[in-house]
Amino acid sequence: MELMEAVVRVGAKEALQGRQTALALKRVGIRALVFREITRVEVYRKTRRQAPILLCIFTSMNREMEMMEDVVIIGAGIAGLATAVALKRVGVRALVLERSQGIRATGAALSLFPNAWLALDALGVSHKLTRSYDPLFKGSVTNINTGDVQQVLFSEQGIRTVHRKALLEALAEELPTDSIRFSSKLAAIESQEQGGGASIAVIHLEDGTAIKSKVLIGCDGVHSVVARWLGLAEPVHSGRSAVRSLAVFPQGHRFKHEVQMFVDQQGKRVAFIPLNDREFTGENMTGEPEQIQREVLEKYAENFPSIYLDVVRQADLSTISWAPLMFRHPWRIIFGNLNKGNITVAGDAMHPMTPELGQGGGSSLEDAVVLGRHIGNSIIKNGGQFVEGDMAKAIDDYVKERRWRGALLVTGSYLSGWIQHGGAKWWERFFRDRLFFKYIFGFLAGLARYNCGNLPAASSSGKED
Repeated sequence: MELMEAVVRVGAKEALQGRQTALALKRVGIRALVFREITRVEVYRKTRRQAPILLCIFTSMNREMEMMEDVVIIGAGIAGLATAVALKRVGVRALVLERSQGIRATGAALSLFPNAWLALDALGVSHKLTRSYDPLFKGSVTNINTGDVQQVLFSEQGIRTVHRKALLEALAEELPTDSIRFSSKLAAIESQEQGGGASIAVIHLEDGTAIKSKVLIGCDGVHSVVARWLGLAEPVHSGRSAVRSLAVFPQGHRFKHEVQMFVDQQGKRVAFIPLNDREFTGENMTGEPEQIQREVLEKYAENFPSIYLDVVRQADLSTISWAPLMFRHPWRIIFGNLNKGNITVAGDAMHPMTPELGQGGGSSLEDAVVLGRHIGNSIIKNGGQFVEGDMAKAIDDYVKERRWRGALLVTGSYLSGWIQHGGAKWWERFFRDRLFFKYIFGFLAGLARYNCGNLPAASSSGKED
């Protein structure tokens, strides 16, 4: 019996290489069956006159599977999903890689200011959320030591506080079901030059998969692997921590539809914001995650008003999260490497900031629209084609537009938090209680009156699904 041997390497994307090999074998009279992990096959025939008809598995080796994509996004948070939606709007399909097993809902809720809603308008998803969340137009800041109350007015559009999960789901619904790949843990990144000024990124996952991409966008959060690969300096601790939770009143609550904040002279600050007539989101800037509810009730009950303690008692323990407040020094954003060729970052991976201006989510949405616009304009300029050599310029233009905006938001957020916490010195408390909210906070809040622009219409030659 004569032995004929063939080797079949099967690619992960539609088994393209395997099918091509099978067609080649067919042309010489060999009928091949293609399986996803076949790496070596043996074909037998009894005599030379008989056509070979049998293809059987000889061995199965764990070779690294390769895929090729136009755009790969690391992280399925707000920045990642919003960027994928923006690219879909301009006719580009992106593959989103998420290390978790499903959509992450860490963080109970977030406040979205006018700039965020303009970005959501551009993405075409704002209508899904505005009908469920009413705007808030004012708030109050109470000093529990002096009893002084200061009023804070928001812009005429107001702000809306939304469930983080609702925002993520609204974005994810806009994408094809196969565009998000969960349980995909990043192992390494490399860049391969292709000549003519073009390059491709190669993303290696822990399961052995290698994905080649014409563009790589890191939306993988504060401790971004992509930012580290670019050489960006690590974020630093602000010296403050935040504990957030969602309080639920099944029978409804009696509180006003406005933001309420309480401060003391020991550097503690608490706030709660209504989402609807039954739910509040709140934060307390001290404590440990597993003990936060008990510590607030037992250690801080003597000073803070009962209206706040009622909210703490109704906290859904499953929503309590604790995290140190991190930020990247603004000069690291201004002078740092935010891109290299066709690789860049967005959202917290680019400009992590403290939450005092409520701009973490909004700035991520802005990034998505701006990045989608520059890539979309590149496609339009090239007659509806995704030209690899032009992507580096599109990304460079995106970085130039976002660098100073990100640094400004980081600076404003940090200063706002530093002042709001007051200090031990009399002049620090005086500055916060008499000057900041009356004269300065409005200026900083004005950073939210910003329009990141719109997206170009998708080309008819694009690849929108």
